[in-house]
Formats: sequence, C-alpha cells, structure tokens
Amino acid sequence: MIGLLQRVSEASVHVDGELVGCIDQGLLVFVGIERKDTKAIAARLLERILGYRVFADDSGRMNLSVRDVGAGLLLVPQFTLVADTRKGARPSFSHAASPELGRELFAEILVRARQCHESVAAGVFGVDMQVSLLNNGPVTFWLQVSAAD
Repeated sequence: MIGLLQRVSEASVHVDGELVGCIDQGLLVFVGIERKDTKAIAARLLERILGYRVFADDSGRMNLSVRDVGAGLLLVPQFTLVADTRKGARPSFSHAASPELGRELFAEILVRARQCHESVAAGVFGVDMQVSLLNNGPVTFWLQVSAAD
C-alpha cells in the first residue's frame, strides 16, 4: 500500500462540482492500494501517516507529526500510484487491487483515521475527483508499506 503525503496549507476535493472534503493546514495523502494489501497493511500505513514528522518544531526542524500539531488529514484514493511504468508508453495496473478490495481497504483506513484523529476528510473511491492543494514547502513523501514491514 502506498501513501503519497503532501504537507499542505489547504486542500480540497470536489466531485461533480460539489465539495466532498477539505482541510486547512495538514496532510493530503493519496492512497494507492495493491492487490496483495490487507487490513493489517492498511492499519500500518495509517500509523505511519499519523506519526510521520513533517511539521516544523520551534527550532524550524521537521520534527512534529500531523497528530502532534492537530492538523487536518485529507485521504484521497488514487489507484494510479500503483502503476507499473517500467516499460512502454502506457502504464500497467496489474498490481492494483480489484475495485472491491480497494474500496474495502480505503474504507478501513478512513474509519480507523476517524477513530483516532480529530480532523479527517476524504475523497470518494472510484469516481472522478478534482483535487486542489497548496503544497507547503513543497514537502512531499512517498510511504510504502508491505506485509514484510
């Protein structure tokens, strides 16, 4: 499972012109789900996201997590993160989870996030979304969790 974290000053998601999720300062996380992923892997990715230190402390060092600063978390499903781009001019999605598994695991991450973090918003699985963000830094990190982690 992949989480592409972007530290943002603000971010939002619209579906069919309607706002479905937004945050001010926080993390926008695009979530890519692979066919071998499980609920345990989803839980581990969420723990890494919530604990990843990307916000500045009093010394200006990236030493605080989204939990530490009480910032927002916007989770957006994005199956293209798991694309295999090693060959050719067209991505392969052979490693992507089925829509059913992807929907189930994204819902699992969202439920867990809302249970343990105060400000959580989300995109909608399986639909065309328009995502807007103001990246702060820019700061972007790729987190990948597998069964071996």
